[in-house]
Amino acid sequence: MAKAKTLYVCRECGFETPKWSGRCPSCGEWNCLEEEVRTVSKSAAPAARRNVAVSRLSDLNGQDEPRIKTGMNELDRVLGGGIVPGGLMLIGGDPGIGKSTLLLQLCAHIGKTKRILYVSGEESARQLKLRANRLGVNTDALLVLCENNMDTILNAVESEAPDLLIIDSIQTMTLEGVSSCAGSVTQVRECTSAIMRAAKPADLPVFIVGHVNKDGAIAGPKVMEHIVDCVLYFEGDRNTSYRLLRCAKNRYGSTNELGVFEMLDKGLAEVENPSQMLLSGRLENVSGTCIACPMEGTRPLLAEVQGLVTPTGFGNPRRMATGFDYNRLNLLLAVLEKRAGYFFSTLDVYVNVVGGLRLEEPAADLAVAMALVSGLKDKPLPHDVMALGEVGLSGEVRAVSQVGPRINEAARLGFTHILLPAHNLKGLTPPPGVTLTGVRTVREAYEAIAK
Repeated sequence: MAKAKTLYVCRECGFETPKWSGRCPSCGEWNCLEEEVRTVSKSAAPAARRNVAVSRLSDLNGQDEPRIKTGMNELDRVLGGGIVPGGLMLIGGDPGIGKSTLLLQLCAHIGKTKRILYVSGEESARQLKLRANRLGVNTDALLVLCENNMDTILNAVESEAPDLLIIDSIQTMTLEGVSSCAGSVTQVRECTSAIMRAAKPADLPVFIVGHVNKDGAIAGPKVMEHIVDCVLYFEGDRNTSYRLLRCAKNRYGSTNELGVFEMLDKGLAEVENPSQMLLSGRLENVSGTCIACPMEGTRPLLAEVQGLVTPTGFGNPRRMATGFDYNRLNLLLAVLEKRAGYFFSTLDVYVNVVGGLRLEEPAADLAVAMALVSGLKDKPLPHDVMALGEVGLSGEVRAVSQVGPRINEAARLGFTHILLPAHNLKGLTPPPGVTLTGVRTVREAYEAIAK
């Protein structure tokens, strides 16, 4: 006889407990336990044992299968060269950011040679057709199924045998054997596991759309991200036209690559020159700006760092950072005061990275420091200067990696004066017309370009 049982499941890690608690005992997150009612059958017979076929590693085929090209170089870059047969790819992002648009445009190219099954749990078939007409997607190889029942979807996959499966979205799917509602921790986890069990033996690549919570992470337990092979995040401000596609996990490629798209009337367009896009609209002879060059995987990107320094109107000065780590900003301000003699104690400091890019690597420290000193003195830096280097607590400028590609990217866009750590000058040949200035301290760096 079936009996209802109430459990509380953590949406972050999947931990289960019979009692509610404000904090998860497993992962330590607050207010993350959700109530679920499960049906437990006492008369269930024990599962029968199965014979398992074990294979030798040396007997397995180790040749790489050709990847499926998506027709978008930016998406192929983030995936590591294309879609891997049998791979599960989870793509998340804010509502309206362009996840469904990206996947529908992907169908237009792949549908020329392969059959695609697009499963929509949020739109009707007519709505999907209207969106496809707007994007110019018209292929006979695209099959549409508007269904929320995962068992029905898996039966359709078995009968139609598509070459690519798209699930939009996983939070709307339900599995009949699970008693909880759609979008719950258990449903999301079990539906993802069911997709994996059906896709892996058939080498069927699958794209799964996942909603995000208020913190920007993909909704549902982290177990779902462990199941899939690739986790993609679609980022960007809906008030602007540019979108960034990042990879948080990839079993078949690098996790540091970045794809840049622009949202237009007829869908997403690739941005082939992101550096030029990020520097568009830049003003010359304005204090408080400097150019940094972070590495996004194998791609160098030029980004403008803006620093505004102004007298405070409060008892405690304000510090704000957009696109740059707040704690790192406080560290740089302390170094500039203690080691270089530039005082910000009674001043408000605001740092902004133009274009929605986020500077996470230490190589951007020197550019941020130069923008802050320029804003403090209200003296503009030369417009053709690019700075790169890590700033230490002693005020020293430490060496960074991959200097060559950064310098070549800066030279391609017309920057002729580059500040870099003195240690990186060894064995480095600058491009024609480019001057390299090696510096050892932050103060030496500003004095080298303030002449």
